[in-house]
Amino acid sequence: MKNCVSIHLKKNELIIKLSQEAEQVEIIEALNKKMTELKKLYKDDKTPMTITGKILKNKEMDEIKQVIKSKIDVDIEFDIPKGLGLHSIRETFEKEIATSETKFHRGSLRSGKKIETEGSLVIIGDVNSGAEVIASDNIIVLGALRGLAHAGAKGNKQAIIAAGLVDTVQIRIANVVKEIDREEEPMHKQSYVSLKENEIIIE
Repeated sequence: MKNCVSIHLKKNELIIKLSQEAEQVEIIEALNKKMTELKKLYKDDKTPMTITGKILKNKEMDEIKQVIKSKIDVDIEFDIPKGLGLHSIRETFEKEIATSETKFHRGSLRSGKKIETEGSLVIIGDVNSGAEVIASDNIIVLGALRGLAHAGAKGNKQAIIAAGLVDTVQIRIANVVKEIDREEEPMHKQSYVSLKENEIIIE
């Protein structure tokens, strides 16, 4: 893929943007080709570098760091947004969701807390590890989902889960459970979770 890696130099930061459609092997190849260009930008400067544009697995991030740090001594950060607003949810997912009665909860859920509701549930905050949210229809978390979320709890396989950040070890829709291995799976940002052919898909 051409132009799968682009470089943007700002006043106090250098940004490397990766194409969402690019495969890891294409990204590594493109980075190797651009190392001469990058080295010129870093002759006498220690400007921090931010990599953005694509959700990466931990192993992929390590590979990218290794390629850059083999030639340049620089601090590298990966851009992961911390929150997601209602407007962003509409723009990001662009999917029709069946309307249902909706309950809103303002504030984050601490470990040990549980909310269960008929219809859909919107959490204006985070769902922390050890907390639990259960809804018969959809679940929207405007912050980070680190606890358990079970949408479609009464068997609704059309239910969805949306979150600003998915960083949990398990997620459920209807009677389908997905275990998430944090070492293999990426930390999903602005995520839309749904069932496709009886398998939970995180997009």
